[in-house]
Amino acid sequence: MKHIVKIMTLLMAISSFWIGLLEMLVVPPNYTWVLPLYFIVLVGCYGLLMVGVGLMRFPTCPQEAGLLQQVVFPLTLMVSLL
Repeated sequence: MKHIVKIMTLLMAISSFWIGLLEMLVVPPNYTWVLPLYFIVLVGCYGLLMVGVGLMRFPTCPQEAGLLQQVVFPLTLMVSLL
């Protein structure tokens, strides 16, 4: 839910910035079609940045891995019996 709010806030900010540029005619009209492409590239870069940050902050804890194996192993046995 928190990521959805972040993405929606980013979309609103970019959209308002784009509409502001169109209203003030800061950007020539023949370049305005490029702005949504820049936005798509910006969102892709943001997504890659978030994935990179998530990978860098991913903790490697042997204790947590053991607890996860204790949960997953019985589930795999139960699925294999079905």
